[in-house]
Amino acid sequence: MTASKKTSKTADKKSPKLSGTEQVVQFLENLEHPLKQEIEEVRKIILGTNGHITEHIKWNAPSFCYQQEDRVTMNLQGKGFFRLVFHCGAKKKEPASEGRLLDDTTGLLDWVADDRAVVKITDMSDVESKKDRLVEVVTRWLEATSS
Repeated sequence: MTASKKTSKTADKKSPKLSGTEQVVQFLENLEHPLKQEIEEVRKIILGTNGHITEHIKWNAPSFCYQQEDRVTMNLQGKGFFRLVFHCGAKKKEPASEGRLLDDTTGLLDWVADDRAVVKITDMSDVESKKDRLVEVVTRWLEATSS
């Protein structure tokens, strides 16, 4: 068998589909970002908030799901910061009430719409100062968006 035939036979074999966590681990291993350490720490914080949160890659970044719906997705496109986008998943749901999805007592959320908000992270001291409030807002967001 020639080298080119070996290569094409190997290429024909499909690699097993990675689980969501495996996707994120692989993504982070290959990530070149000035705030990689902060991204990894925020990931741990979010996953530690609720044992039912799952993760995968969406929008070329880690995304966190609850009840099989994306709820918090990282946006890694900023210069000197990254964002956490709080949203209600792919399927538009009718709001339970008028106005914002929840009353943000943490002061972390920058509202983009009544059902979409953003938290900006700039460095490790920012992560540390926001940790407890981030746990609170993730918990409350999951409660507010659960079916």
